[in-house]
Amino acid sequence: MNNQPRVLSLKEMLEYYVEHRFDVVKRRTEHRLREAEKRAHILAGLMTALDHLDDVIRIIRKAKTRDEARNSLMAKYLLSEEQTKAILEMQLQRLTGMEMQAVRDEADATKKLIDELKSILKDEKKILGVIKDEVLAVKKQFGDARRTTIEANAIDMDIEDLIPVEDVVVMISNTGYIKRLPLDTYERQHRGGVGLMGMETKEEDYVVDLFITCSHDYVMYITNKGRVYWLKAYKIPAAGRHAKGKPVVNLLEHLEDGEKVVNTIPVKLFTDDSYLVFATANGTIKKTRLSAYSHVRQSGIIAIKLDEGDSVVDTSITDGSKEIILATKKGLAARFMESDVRPTGRATYGVRGVRLQKGDEVVSMAVVDSKDQLLTVTENGYGKRSTVEEYRKIRRGGKGVITIKTGGRNGDVVTVKAVKDENELIVTSVYGMVIRMPVSGISVLGRNTMGVRLMKLKEGDTISAVARLVGASEEERTIESGRTLTSCPAPNGDMVDEDEPGEKGSDDGDEGSEDDAE
Repeated sequence: MNNQPRVLSLKEMLEYYVEHRFDVVKRRTEHRLREAEKRAHILAGLMTALDHLDDVIRIIRKAKTRDEARNSLMAKYLLSEEQTKAILEMQLQRLTGMEMQAVRDEADATKKLIDELKSILKDEKKILGVIKDEVLAVKKQFGDARRTTIEANAIDMDIEDLIPVEDVVVMISNTGYIKRLPLDTYERQHRGGVGLMGMETKEEDYVVDLFITCSHDYVMYITNKGRVYWLKAYKIPAAGRHAKGKPVVNLLEHLEDGEKVVNTIPVKLFTDDSYLVFATANGTIKKTRLSAYSHVRQSGIIAIKLDEGDSVVDTSITDGSKEIILATKKGLAARFMESDVRPTGRATYGVRGVRLQKGDEVVSMAVVDSKDQLLTVTENGYGKRSTVEEYRKIRRGGKGVITIKTGGRNGDVVTVKAVKDENELIVTSVYGMVIRMPVSGISVLGRNTMGVRLMKLKEGDTISAVARLVGASEEERTIESGRTLTSCPAPNGDMVDEDEPGEKGSDDGDEGSEDDAE
């Protein structure tokens, strides 16, 4: 209204619509009246010429020029310039009896039209009647029967209600292809099996991440540049076991050049009593309340600020009372209390988590307690379980102790994970081979040992990702509550938040113990 946006009720919308149509019809009628009066004026001149046809022809023939003929006709019959111009331009065929009658009929019709238009402009009710007739004409031409039905017991339904709640496997390749498929796709196998082909790959394309979630869980995408994106799992395109999937950039359209997703985490609720812990390649660690990441823009937000040359390698959700193990590719592991890392804001730097040797870097992080077992997997398909108690607890920022012997048969460390006997694993190789195995089939060995074979690899193939499945006891507890294990409620808070100003914590951290001479 008056060039200003307003929220209107249905009645107000109809009133302003009628007001607008009233103005349109009135201006249109005035325009038609002006045109009709102009035409009536011309027709009056033509009829004068037809009534005195012989004299008009004589005057025209006698005149030496067009202007002389025009002036003579205007002077004798008191015609206007427009009327005289129309007479001089009149074709000879209009002089036939039929054409002369047509001019008279048009003059009568024009007079009636002028009277009708004037009567409309004098009476507002007639203008409203025109509006009504036009609306009914539109209804007759374009109206059709209602295509939906109104049910007495109808309920509100969201599109999400039509998405089945099921456990799914999500796979991501190094070139950014992503897909989901049902967990039942994989058959149970024993340790040392060859496995199933889980994703079609090409020579330069291989699987780098795999995790299990529910189709209705929230998935946080954390990138190597320290940004986080947020989507529901069912929005990941479904594909068959041998399908390649879909580029993740089609889901996360605002990824920057060189930015890759390094970790994906299914989330149920963004609460204040949970924390998101980050580990970077340079040994930095950071802890932030999970609620700080609930207001995610479509273009993503800053999850952690990084020093130049550093990148995020792993993330995890904690309750603030756990222990953390940072593992390096050269086989060292630093175990310290999570409480050693103070919570900081979202757009902040971290603090030192482990002191690295030259040429070493952090490859994985495990959130554990003293009763857990730590699974270590190397790139050549070997691994082992060791009790967490075997890893001496140090202060944050220490060097750590040996978790597995690297090099030679084993190669470098790929990942470490906290596991229990009832857990199951899915192990993926570079060439896309996948094997599902129970954790109980993996030997429990000392910390400073070589490990056993987990997966037979083809020549040139290496382990790329390991995901832990949920044990039966956890499933039973969830079934009692009437929900699937990974089903999740709606998120808290509204969307969209501005980036917070960054603040940098101490990058030196607390000095921990040096490694034992092992």
